[in-house]
Amino acid sequence: MAVRKQIDAHDTPLKEARLRLQLVRDIVEGFTGALRTYRSGSLAHHTINHPVTDGDGGLVLDRRCYPGLGPEGGGEPPTEVCAQLCALLGPEVRRTYPQARCSTSKRGPKLTFGAPIEGQDPTVDMVVALTRRDGAGLWIPNLHTNRWEASHPEGHVELFNAGPASLRQTRRSVIRLAKAWNKQFTEPGMSSFHLSTLAWEFVEPGVSMARALHALFERAATRTERGQATPDPAGVSAPLKLLLPRATVAARLRKAANALADALAHDDDPVAVQAALHRVFWKYVDDPYNNGLAQAAALLRSRQPVSTAALGIGGPTAVIAPTRAYGGR
Repeated sequence: MAVRKQIDAHDTPLKEARLRLQLVRDIVEGFTGALRTYRSGSLAHHTINHPVTDGDGGLVLDRRCYPGLGPEGGGEPPTEVCAQLCALLGPEVRRTYPQARCSTSKRGPKLTFGAPIEGQDPTVDMVVALTRRDGAGLWIPNLHTNRWEASHPEGHVELFNAGPASLRQTRRSVIRLAKAWNKQFTEPGMSSFHLSTLAWEFVEPGVSMARALHALFERAATRTERGQATPDPAGVSAPLKLLLPRATVAARLRKAANALADALAHDDDPVAVQAALHRVFWKYVDDPYNNGLAQAAALLRSRQPVSTAALGIGGPTAVIAPTRAYGGR
């Protein structure tokens, strides 16, 4: 597929991201009060795109060892425990990666490694989480506000990796394509997690990748136009927020939905399909009306049928190539 080949994560940096996350997890398991660690985000959801930039995970603390922490404890903010964890991680990670540094992001310690591979230097974000006394999920930090928020990152991994193999494969491909679309904008309008949640909601079993991608954009556009929020799939945290004004995001989603509808409606016309896909993936698919591509496509059409599958989206008569296989959880 034209787009998917460009966004496929390369094996070596992907493997390195896994190794770095596992190293950090192994270290924090020795932290006082540690219950368990987990993987989260795109690495755990099997939806990482090229370039590989990070590997997310978390450390769950036993709240009985930290009675002063969190809303269900003494109300202590997460700042100090995150600093303690960073003080542990920096020296320990430098045993393996001498140039590594530990700072903090919104949710906890952030490790940079100073050791690029194929021009990619994946970071690791380690969320410091507390078990909750009441309700599902965890308390996780918001270091920007110095408060704790309810979330369920472990539950999200389970949800996004659930279902039959064919559904998981289609859903993951749709998420990766939607993320590539979103990243084309100078200011993306939605988070990757938001797009993953939409795919979890809207991608149905037995639907081709092309129609599943169209369904995501069509139904997301309608929801956003109506001013409706996307709920947390685990039902723990607040509804998901857009990164830009609703009207801007709705217009982007509607434009993509209409373009994909055009591609599906003209599946036997390579020029029309490519022109429609260019409107969605303008950084990945050439405009067929430039540089003589229209003539080349017309010649190709005269020789053999071309569908959305031939351009990499997949049509009703196409066999969709499998996505890159990612390791288990």
